[in-house]
Amino acid sequence: MAIALRPGVRPDDGDAVRRLVASTGFFTGPEEEIAVELVADALAKGEAGSGYHFVFAEEAGRPVGYVCFGPIAGTEASYDLYWIVVDAAKRGGGIGRLLERACTEAIRALGGRRLYVDTSSRAQYEPTRAFYRACGYTDVARLDDFYAVGDGKVIFVKTLDAGSASGAA
Repeated sequence: MAIALRPGVRPDDGDAVRRLVASTGFFTGPEEEIAVELVADALAKGEAGSGYHFVFAEEAGRPVGYVCFGPIAGTEASYDLYWIVVDAAKRGGGIGRLLERACTEAIRALGGRRLYVDTSSRAQYEPTRAFYRACGYTDVARLDDFYAVGDGKVIFVKTLDAGSASGAA
């Protein structure tokens, strides 16, 4: 089936985000709640008011992945990629790359020039880190024991070239 992209959030997206995040087996209960809270905030305040932008990947009208991003307060043109999640049963099929491209194109259209993302240093997240590297991100920092003892934070950045569809690292 074909994957369609849908920007923005709808009232039922909180349940979809909860299902998608839980399907990965990567996130804790509190992290799952944070993901759902961002949807609620975007619904209540809109993208401009909340600062959270969403793009959903859908198959036959059912969300199979999503990306959430937003501007970093106090910066001129830097953005955070907060969440990029693909249903565990759909991983490896290019949906993550499709969402990442949609995210970078939207940020570029908003005048963004740099996109930051962070993830865990645990071994479980090596495929995630490899994904970011393959998408043109560069590791720029590591904060040991950030999330918990033995679980550091790895920070990546991607420089967005306004004239390029793929961006440059």
